[in-house]
Amino acid sequence: MAAQECLEVSNAQIDYYLAPNSPWTYLGHTRLVAMARAAGATVVVKPMDLGGRVFAATGGVPVAQRPPARQAYRLAELRRYSAYLQMPMHLKPAFFPVAADAASKLIIAVRQADGTDAALALTGAILAAVWAQQRNIADADTLAALLAECGLATQRLVQSASAEVQAELDANTQAALDAGVFGAPSYVVTQGDVTEMFWGQDRLDFVQRMLAA
Repeated sequence: MAAQECLEVSNAQIDYYLAPNSPWTYLGHTRLVAMARAAGATVVVKPMDLGGRVFAATGGVPVAQRPPARQAYRLAELRRYSAYLQMPMHLKPAFFPVAADAASKLIIAVRQADGTDAALALTGAILAAVWAQQRNIADADTLAALLAECGLATQRLVQSASAEVQAELDANTQAALDAGVFGAPSYVVTQGDVTEMFWGQDRLDFVQRMLAA
C-alpha cells in the first residue's frame, strides 16, 4: 500500500474518516481542508464503510429507519447549517440514499496515484455532486465525469476496482472502529502526545483549537 501523503510538514495529523454520501461530511469538508492548510497539519484521507461495518458495529441506523422525530430534526439541522455556512444544499436530493462504496474506492485510488491534495479535491467534488448538484455517485459515468472535472485521469475508475484499493478501504474501516469512530465525518487529531476524536462538522471549532495548541 502506498504511503499516505500530507499537505505540509507539521507535527499535527488529522485522520479524516469520511463517507462520500454524508451531508455532514459535505458541510464540513471545505472548512477542514482550509483549517488543515492554515495549521500546516497532515491530513490522512480515510473513506470508510460507514453504512455497513461501522454502523453494524456501533449501533448506527440508516436515515430511513430512524424515528420520524429524528428524521425531521435532521432536516431542520441541515437547513440551518446550509444557510449558516452559505452552502447550497438539497435536503432531499434525487440520489439519496446512495451507495458509497464506488466513490470511496475512487477517492482511495486517486490518493494512491495522485496524492492527498487530489483526493481531497475529488472528495469535495463528490460530496457536492450528491448534495448540491443531485448527481448519482453510484453511477460509473458520473464518477468518470467528476474525475475529468477535477483534471484527473479517468483510468482511476478502473484502478479503483483493484484488490489494493479494497484492502485500504477495509483497513480504514477497521482503523475507524479501533479509534472509536461511529459516524461521519470524524476527525482523529494527533498533536504531540495527545490524540482526540471529534465527531461531526459542528466540532471543527474544537479541531481548530487543538491544532493551535
